[in-house]
Amino acid sequence: MPLIDLEKTLARMKASQWALADFDWDAPGADKITPEQWPKLKAFMADLTWIEHVGARGFAAMAKKAPNDTLKEIYTYFHAEEQRHANAELALMKRWGMLEDGEVPEPNINLRLVIEWLDKYSDDMPIEVLGSVIPVLEITLDGALCKFLLDTVDDPLCHEVFKRINDDEARHLGVDFHVLEMLGHGKSYQLALKFMGTWMSPKLFLGVLTYFPLLNRMRDNIVAMGLPEQKLYDSMKKFERFGGQTPEGRRNPWYHTMRFHARMVINRKSFYHKPVDALVKASNYIPKSVLPEMPTWVTKITWRPHA
Repeated sequence: MPLIDLEKTLARMKASQWALADFDWDAPGADKITPEQWPKLKAFMADLTWIEHVGARGFAAMAKKAPNDTLKEIYTYFHAEEQRHANAELALMKRWGMLEDGEVPEPNINLRLVIEWLDKYSDDMPIEVLGSVIPVLEITLDGALCKFLLDTVDDPLCHEVFKRINDDEARHLGVDFHVLEMLGHGKSYQLALKFMGTWMSPKLFLGVLTYFPLLNRMRDNIVAMGLPEQKLYDSMKKFERFGGQTPEGRRNPWYHTMRFHARMVINRKSFYHKPVDALVKASNYIPKSVLPEMPTWVTKITWRPHA
């Protein structure tokens, strides 16, 4: 994926902003959700909402680390757009009778742990870390989940909303891979030294311990909804293809780290899954009472169209 013109991308973003109020949330079609779909779709949408908000927090942290003002402004827009995606997905849940007034769905325990890590440590992470993780999440979880949703839900308004969301996500991915390549500029030994120095951080290690189980739990939840596991893995393979198209991208040690991890994730015979699945099971026994309060930034998600 070639480098893009960030100034033009920013201009297109500014010209294509949308709001929840642009949609008629009472339009016909809400009754197309079948009773069989309803409970699994509710859990699916709750997870998707929180994934969007996790992305928003990641972009907020990246805006602080952006190497130039244009990229900083783009990440600021991305932050707002991911929040808007979460709000739109909540509005669909409200439309389908899945939420009471003022209700926000609970994140699963692994999402909760990731949110806690982001709130404490993401602002301290170098751009190389989040700039390499976010493309994987967006091209796999967002891409596979959104496409599957449109294949299985007949509500026309859902398709209208996700057309806007997918347009935004396409721009996000363009910038994601631009930055992934940009991070590969420089002398290889300097990139390697910085890479090894970052891996010495205990904060990064804690992030890994929350990130790996989240992916496996999301895999299980998606498969339970009916998405063939192979489709999720096919989406993950796109990261390797797009991220390694240029010499600069291939020189980025974080690209190789995420590619190696992706290969382990999609190999169901890999020993990797045994300890990670064990961490998923262990997380089920963490009492809610020992978790800190949800950070204040999560209160910005709402299904209300005027927000």
